[in-house]
Amino acid sequence: MNIKRAKQEIRDSIEAYLSKDEFGEYRIPAIRQRPILLMGPPGIGKTQIMEQIARECGIALVSYTITHHTRQSAVGLPFIVKKNYGEEEFSVTEYTMSEIISSVYNKMEKTGLKEGILFIDEINCVSETLAPMMLQFLQGKTFGNQKVPEGWVIVTAGNPPEYNKSVREFDVVTLDRIKKIDVEADFDVWKEYAYQQGIHPAVISYLELRRKNFYRVENTVDGKIFATARGWEDLSRLIQVYEILGKTVDREVVSQYIQHRMIAKDFASYLALYYKYRTDYKVEDILKGKWDSITLGKIRTASLDEHLSIVSLLNGKLSELFTECYLTDAYLTKLYDYMVYFREAQDSLTAKNLMEKAEADLEKDKKSELLTKQQERIQKRVVSFFENASGLESASESTGSDKTGSGSEPAGGRSAAAESEVLSSNRNYEFVKALFESETEAYENRTDEISFTLQNVFDFMEAAFGDSQEMVAFITELNANYYSLWFIRENGSDQYYRHNKGLLFDDRQKMLLGQMEEVENILNNGIK
Repeated sequence: MNIKRAKQEIRDSIEAYLSKDEFGEYRIPAIRQRPILLMGPPGIGKTQIMEQIARECGIALVSYTITHHTRQSAVGLPFIVKKNYGEEEFSVTEYTMSEIISSVYNKMEKTGLKEGILFIDEINCVSETLAPMMLQFLQGKTFGNQKVPEGWVIVTAGNPPEYNKSVREFDVVTLDRIKKIDVEADFDVWKEYAYQQGIHPAVISYLELRRKNFYRVENTVDGKIFATARGWEDLSRLIQVYEILGKTVDREVVSQYIQHRMIAKDFASYLALYYKYRTDYKVEDILKGKWDSITLGKIRTASLDEHLSIVSLLNGKLSELFTECYLTDAYLTKLYDYMVYFREAQDSLTAKNLMEKAEADLEKDKKSELLTKQQERIQKRVVSFFENASGLESASESTGSDKTGSGSEPAGGRSAAAESEVLSSNRNYEFVKALFESETEAYENRTDEISFTLQNVFDFMEAAFGDSQEMVAFITELNANYYSLWFIRENGSDQYYRHNKGLLFDDRQKMLLGQMEEVENILNNGIK
């Protein structure tokens, strides 16, 4: 199965294992909670999905690569104690707590989470001395004489023997005590993930054209050559940073991540053309609705491969805008919650108090280790908003504000000082509210700009290609991108709905993929 289905299977199992009855007992007792073995090629995201599952289930995660451990660190060190049996005293060997079990208890204490996942990677590549302990661990959920705490689910991962010479085969007795899930690389599933993670559009479009190069592991006389999902993702991050720094990603750089010489060479050439098309076709002008008949004529005489690269460039730019809009919306939603809290207790709060609360919430969530990087950045924006508001608030107060005379007695029997404090608090809330409304207005204006940009791209696509396979490719990429679908759902797009409905989408998409495969076979130039 693919990694997306595997993730769902693992999550379903964990939810079942941690389900409790009306007496607070686990419905599936620990002895019947089979350890999960995720078996698949390296670099397809096995470790990443464990982090995602832990966050989504709201439980802790302790992760170990078992090949880094010796028998002593996994089981514990021996020490001698004196014990009496009958009337005689004997020296007996006992063991200190396993480092791995100890880490589970440390995680529980650090995060406050009593349930979690103990993830052991490369389970079938352990050393000869540790192999018996691993079998005991899978069968009895113990390291030495210490059991994995109740409420902790064991998930393991391993690589098939064709990818690792150190693999040890499990016997039937062990296999009959685990839940084995076989997983394989799947580009379509990875592409969904790639859009959500902001993978560079050149990587996505290249792999869309040359799907066979997404995951390749081959044996040659010079050793293994390979390209993996992990390699593409890491290369993407480097390309993005190099673009910021003005550095060049050439074939030598690519080959440091994609360790398949012909694929690295092919992608480096594609990337160079990608940048060239971005300049030649003035993509930034197209986004603003500016193009001329010369540009349209040039693109109509270009190859399908060049057409699809331009579609990818446009989709990549749109994706950046949609992602920006999504993150700002999430930030304002989070900020709104704090503003509601501020409104309900405004008599006793200032912007500085809200900043301190937002900081405390951030630290609490970071301690639990359940925050994604995206959520952490959003919360930091909230902290920054109140920090800025606090500074502006203080500056405003220092320039002078209404003050109640000390000799007056306001209605309700409050002292002049108390009334002044209430008035000041109300002004603080109204001041911060005005800043929040300004942020919201800026977001709405930006959303309108992005909607116009999407319309411009559709207008260009219609002028350049009409209802062709290029339009199918464009719609296909919009449909594969979580942020694109979110933006269109929230803000609408008549052109998207018209083309999505009217292109006989499934049949046209299959035809396009067939044409792209033909192009791939020609362009790959015999890449094996």
